[in-house]
Amino acid sequence: MENSAIFKPLLSTTHAPINAHFSKNSNDFVVRENPLYEFSGEGEHMVAHIQKKDLTTAEAIKILSAATGVKARDFGFAGLKDKEGLTSQYISLPYKSAAPLETFSHEKLKILGLWRHGNKIRTGHLKSNSFFIRLKKVMPSDATRLASVLANIDKNGFPNYFGYQRFGKFEDNAESGLEILKNKLAGKKSRLNPKLTNFMISAYQSDLFNRWLSRRVEISRFANDFSEKELAGIYGFTPEIAREISRQGGFYRLIRGEVLGHYPHGAVFLCEDMASERAAFEIRAKTSCGLIVGSKAFAAQGAAKTIEDDIFAPARPYLALMNGARRFAWIWAENLAWKYDEENAWFSVEFTLPKGAYATVFLRELLGREISNLNG
Repeated sequence: MENSAIFKPLLSTTHAPINAHFSKNSNDFVVRENPLYEFSGEGEHMVAHIQKKDLTTAEAIKILSAATGVKARDFGFAGLKDKEGLTSQYISLPYKSAAPLETFSHEKLKILGLWRHGNKIRTGHLKSNSFFIRLKKVMPSDATRLASVLANIDKNGFPNYFGYQRFGKFEDNAESGLEILKNKLAGKKSRLNPKLTNFMISAYQSDLFNRWLSRRVEISRFANDFSEKELAGIYGFTPEIAREISRQGGFYRLIRGEVLGHYPHGAVFLCEDMASERAAFEIRAKTSCGLIVGSKAFAAQGAAKTIEDDIFAPARPYLALMNGARRFAWIWAENLAWKYDEENAWFSVEFTLPKGAYATVFLRELLGREISNLNG
């Protein structure tokens, strides 16, 4: 993994790497899905709150399919949850077939609750995910450093990179996605099934997003370390744009003409009035939105567009073959809390992230190093 050619985005934190051991198991990694809405109590669907251990979401649904006779495609879920660790999420199935869940029993899968509801749960139908992570073999000096970094992340937020999971065990998903696009452009069909084909293409889009966001983190770092004139020279900014970037407070710098979004959800729009948008960003009401490259994505303007054009230029021939969108580039961890158990050398962290954000990206910022091997 360390020798892979996959792009490693720039950290926003600048501290030296912190020693700690992390293993993705059911005692040390817990994920809880927070639903987007309350369930109505009536309707043609049954919503099951499931808790799974060492199972993927697909494996859990396969088990429930065997128990109920419902085909896997008729189950609904908001998002995929990790196989490793203890995770809970909400899934739906037709109410008429849900009776076996009342007495369901499995060593790795539990039913925590059942509710009737009017519609099938669709991808993205979640509010957020809450996490518990326990780090082990943490010395007191490192616990002090962890607490300091967490206070900084709590104040400033962190970049919403796509995590290493997106790019596959051999970190070649993005490369495979590009090859699929090249073949499509040449009129050749993919040998993969449509679902896997789309996933590989999304990995390519995700890699470009990470490269763009890494550039924005770099600009934010340089804005702290260089003068306005130097910043303008490095990136080709006009004196006015360099001045606006340099004189902002906080770590992450907004750029006039970029796409912003209401946070934690809402419509996207252009950053035009820098003073008011910066004020909204500081109170976490609005945030920067990076490009998922493809057709019909909301377009940036000016200097912000120039930065995007530079990063996303390799994808230009394939725009019509991909669906474009916007994704929050900068996010904040809510309900952040931590505790150190010196006797056991355990450091525990709890936090909530918006949907689509990766706990492993948060952990990478916290530890100041790559954690794709997940064993400290």
